[in-house]
Parts: sequence; structure tokens; C-alpha cells
Amino acid sequence: MKAVAPKPSPRRFHQASWDEPVIFELSQPGARGVLLPEVEEAIELEVGDVSSHLPVSLKRKNLPVLPEMAQLHVLRHYARLSQENLGVDLNIDIGQGTCTMKYSPKVNDQLARSPKMADLHPLQDESTVQGMLEIMWKLEQFLKEISGMERFSLQPGAGSAAIYANVAMVRAYHESRGEGKQRDEVITTIFSHPSNAACAKTAGYKVITLYPDADGYPDLEALKAAVSERTAALFITNPEDTGIFNDRIQDFVKTVHAVGGLCVYDQANANGILGITRARDAGFDLCHFNLHKTFSTPHGSGGPAAGACGVAPALVPFLPTPTIEFDGERYRLEFNLPQSVGKTRPWYGVAQNILKAYAWIMSLGADGLKEVAEIAVLNNNYLLKKVLEIHGVSMPYSKGRHRIEQVRYSWEEMYRETGVHSEEMETRVADFGTHFWTSHHPYVVPEPMTLEPTESYSQADLDEYVAILKQVAHEAYTDPEIIHSAPHNSTVHQANHEPFDNPEEWAVTWRAYKRKTK
Repeated sequence: MKAVAPKPSPRRFHQASWDEPVIFELSQPGARGVLLPEVEEAIELEVGDVSSHLPVSLKRKNLPVLPEMAQLHVLRHYARLSQENLGVDLNIDIGQGTCTMKYSPKVNDQLARSPKMADLHPLQDESTVQGMLEIMWKLEQFLKEISGMERFSLQPGAGSAAIYANVAMVRAYHESRGEGKQRDEVITTIFSHPSNAACAKTAGYKVITLYPDADGYPDLEALKAAVSERTAALFITNPEDTGIFNDRIQDFVKTVHAVGGLCVYDQANANGILGITRARDAGFDLCHFNLHKTFSTPHGSGGPAAGACGVAPALVPFLPTPTIEFDGERYRLEFNLPQSVGKTRPWYGVAQNILKAYAWIMSLGADGLKEVAEIAVLNNNYLLKKVLEIHGVSMPYSKGRHRIEQVRYSWEEMYRETGVHSEEMETRVADFGTHFWTSHHPYVVPEPMTLEPTESYSQADLDEYVAILKQVAHEAYTDPEIIHSAPHNSTVHQANHEPFDNPEEWAVTWRAYKRKTK
């Protein structure tokens, strides 16, 4: 048998590209996907005019304007769109920096699609959903052990929703002590997740942002200068979005506690610290996890997600309502919480994601969770060594130090030598069937690239991803025009950022777009 030469790395890629209109443009008046049978006369006589029993407030004045399409055309439309997408089933998605896009086992998808799960309704009597309440209660016990916190709420529907719930509990705590108006400042750091500053600002707090010192750590002296009797809380991510773990975090906590403020640990990405560090052990009063990141439930491009808020004993009375209680025999939802901040979303939470997180933790156990963190850190530092061998890329801050679960790199040297921007690199990388993420704006690290390999990736995956970066960097030095004019093989586009600065041009629905383009 003749030996077959191995495929070169990076492998060849070309994505299907359809000139596919939005579904409203495909609509053809009179077309139907399903023809419903006429109501039989005997049934009509027995039931009568069903619509006459509906309250006027529930009746539409006009029929909904829906696309009219044949069944096959609907199938073709969505099949074509699926061919223009990428995801973990198709590509190496290491480039989702700060998002911990780990693999979600397919068996967990089967669990969530089970009729036992899918047919549940949030208005069912508690006696009929004891199984799901048990899973939610047990997941809370797991998260308590993982974080050291006293209680958890699984109600928030995303990481930002969990942060906002924590902001609400911070306010409720200070108001209960008569200091609500006095404590009107929240402190965060530039490399903490931006949702911390955004949620605090949305809630009406003045936000003070700490910048890094020369080594990339949050500036402790700047924190000491910022705290006062007006400090409500410190909201901080650790490790931050540089991947640097702040080993002086207890000094930060003590500094804030000394002036009566609370400390909130943003653990959206706890991928590299599971079983190694705990929020409560560092003295934090509140924390949150993104179940759709650390605990392997789908991220879903902003939804469906699941944020879990954890609190120390003093904050328990302020948890969102309801909480899940267990008396040794029966699980129930407790709504009688006089000091609660109230509901943070409809119903209790995203039940399917809660189920997947529970299954993921159960499959790993305590030792497995720690191994997740160890492999994630190993993967990240292996990738770090390989990436820094590429000409034109660097790692700002704490040179020579290991990172935890991610790294924020910089292509500044390459830009100065070739004129190729990081955002252009990002577009060209898509021509190889993958991507990388630059960073949050503003670009504190110039020409950034943020990579975060989880425990899900093999050495072969990491090597292939490095080969793609090496190829694109080589092009930047030898044929920069191929990058300036990218993409060539992908369906992504070169973005025009100007409309993002003008709300008058924003359109989040098709009808809004049509109104604005008349």
C-alpha cells in the first residue's frame, strides 16, 4: 500500500459562501410551508368560535407579518446559513479570548433535549418538578464547595446579569445599614471584565478604574488612594484578562474592607483555578460564575447563558428571590425573603444550562475539576511558548512569568515593521477556518491578540493553531497586501466601524432596518 504524505499545516480551507438574503426578502405572497386542514363541521359545532373566548387584550388587531415560504425553501435557507458559520464542531476555536469556549459533551446535549427536560414548564406545581429542583439544589452545593461561599442563586441569565445582581445586592446591603446614599462609588480595574464597570454605571454608581503597574498587576497604591467612606465595592477579575493572577489579592480585599466596602470576585472564567483557589478563602463577599464558560454549557453568542451568584453569610438575606430550599424530603422555591433584591429574570433560571453544568461537574468530580485547571494552565503556557517564537509578536507585562488560562499578546512590533494591524490579522486568520480575538476596547495593549486555550484542546490542535498564526505573520512580512485585502476564503467581512458610533444607524430587527433605509 502506497504511503500517503501528511497534509501540510495549516490545512487548506474554503468556506461555502452564499449570496443569501434575509428570510423576509425571500418571502413570496401565497407560498405555504404547511397547509392546515379545515376544521371539521362537527368539531366546529361542538367547540364554537374559539377566538371569541380570548380576552380583547390578547387578540391581534392585524395578522403578523411573517415570511411566506415553501417548506423546502425554508430548509435551503437555513442550511445555507449554517454552511457560513464556524464553531467548535468544525474548527479550533482557541481564539475566543476571555470566553473559555470549552467543549460541551454531546451526551449533555442529549440530556437537555430529553422530553423529561424539554417538556417541563416553569408554571408546574413544585410537586411535579422535584427532580429538576433537586438538580438545581445540588448544583448550588457544588458551587458552594468550589467557591467557599454560603449560598448561591442560579437565577441570572448571563454573566452580565449576574454582575448586575451582585451590584443590586451590594446596594441593598449598604442601604440596610443606612449607608446607601453615602456609598456611591464602585472600583474596578481596566483588565477586569468590562461588564463590571458597565453594570455599576447602569445602576447609578460612579466608577473608578484602576490601571496596571509596570508589571501588569492592578496598582495597589492606586487602590489605597481611591478607597474612602464613599466606596461601595471593589469588582475585580482574577486572573484578569491578561491571564496574570494577582497574588496580592488579599491585600486588595483588606484595603476595601478597611473602609467598609464589599469585595466582589468576577469568576466568569475560573477555568484555570478550579480546585486551586476559592473566592471566600481570599476574603470576598460575593462572586459569580458563568456556567456557560467555566462549566461547559454553551456560550450561545450572548445567550442562552447562565450566571450563578454566590454570597458570604452577611449577604444571604439579599439574594434574588426565589431561593431553592430542601427540608430533607422535599424541594421548594422560597419567595418570602423580605430583604431580597427581587427577581433578576423571569422564572428561576436557564434550566437546560443548569442541567448541563450539573452533569459536567458530576462526570468529573473534585479531582477532575482540579485536573481541568491544571491542563488549561499547561495548554496556555505551551501555546505561549510557541506563539512567542513567531517574529513580530510579544507578551506585554511580567516578562518571563507564566500565565494562568489566557494571554493578551501584542502585534505592535509587526505593525511597526509591516503596517499590518491586529484587526487585519484577525480577518486573514478566518481564511484558515479559525479566528482570534483582539481585545476589549480601548486597546490598552496595542495591536492586541487574546488567546485562551482550555483543557479541551490537544497538543495537535495547539500546534495547528500556531502554524496558522505563523503563516499569517509570514505573509505580513512578505506579502502584506494579501492581509490588507482579506478575507479571501471566508464569509466574514471587513468591518466598517463608523455606524457603531451613530445610534441613528443602528437597526436590531429587519423592520427597523427597513424603516431606516426608506
